[in-house]
Amino acid sequence: MSKDVHIPYGTQNITDEDIKAVNDTLLSRYLTQGPGVESFESEFANVIGNPFCVATSSATSGLHLAYLSLGLKPGHTVWTTPNTFVATANAAKYIGAEVDFVDINPNSFCMSVKKLEEKLVQAKRDNCLPYIVTPVHFAGQSCNMKEIHKLSKKYNFKIVEDAAHAVGASYNNKKIGNCEFSDACVFSFHPVKIITTGEGGLVTFKSQDHYKFCQQALTHGITKDPEVMTRPPDGTWHYEMQFLGFNYRITDIQCALGLSQLKRLESNIRRREEIVTTYHKEFEGLPFNYQSPNSEARSSWHLFVILLENKKIRKELYDYLRSKNIYVQVHYIPVHTQPYYINLGFEWGDFPESENYYNRCLSLPMYHGLSNDDQDYVIKLIKDYFS
Repeated sequence: MSKDVHIPYGTQNITDEDIKAVNDTLLSRYLTQGPGVESFESEFANVIGNPFCVATSSATSGLHLAYLSLGLKPGHTVWTTPNTFVATANAAKYIGAEVDFVDINPNSFCMSVKKLEEKLVQAKRDNCLPYIVTPVHFAGQSCNMKEIHKLSKKYNFKIVEDAAHAVGASYNNKKIGNCEFSDACVFSFHPVKIITTGEGGLVTFKSQDHYKFCQQALTHGITKDPEVMTRPPDGTWHYEMQFLGFNYRITDIQCALGLSQLKRLESNIRRREEIVTTYHKEFEGLPFNYQSPNSEARSSWHLFVILLENKKIRKELYDYLRSKNIYVQVHYIPVHTQPYYINLGFEWGDFPESENYYNRCLSLPMYHGLSNDDQDYVIKLIKDYFS
């Protein structure tokens, strides 16, 4: 292996077909909100089996729009997991809502249903139940959505799935995003994700009404539909801004890339499964653990995380691999320990499973273009470290 090797934990895979798709769009009449966006939404809808798809400028804007579409307001509360990127919680704060957290299952690294139920029982006693619960499909593996959905019916909260890691993943023999057990689901197309649009996201909904609100909210609250205008239009140029919306639009350029990438979604995930199989086989007997599989789900394997014995070993292995230009990463620093949330009253020690996970986790290289030789090199270095 060459000394100038650089292996990231994740990166995009761009083909000649992707480049041609983007180039064709650059030479077309439309660069922003043209037929490319509608085509991408339509094709994504076909893949996941849900017609109510809205492409957005990012997963963060998608979360913001999903919360708004479901009626989140100041005074409401969103519960999510500390083991996520800060955007899951921040999007609720943009609206003025309160945020709280539910600790993770130490085996799945996803929201613990047991902890959720315990917290709901206490919240009902205290008259402070959440308006929305946002489980995070960490690393591409689905949470236990059937059980979370049962609790939503008992305690009357809405569900937004944070599926930023889970494009193409499945649960209950259906693609995540179909909203069988949720009100909305949000995806990410950041370059390190399963497929990319450069930046970008997408929201799916169970309800057509929520879907239509989201469509209007992402473009300044403006409509050009005469049937919903408050007065007859002055002409075909007429539009109405009916509420305060946002500029959260994705472009045709981005969607051209997304459409091209979407054709390789299944082969992308199959390659990730091959990488996981090799890791599991080669690491047998080494002193670390992995994310436990959900028997009702198929992961998209956005991340491959190992859980080491303690924070000292994690730091040593992190530094060792980085010194060899293997750019492993840590996902995630618990959200409640960030200074902003500490200032809101959260403390270290509030969610011990998430904190214990953080102290021990390490994300190894996992992406479609990871070659067998590069993976073998990563494996050799890790074996060398533990020998």
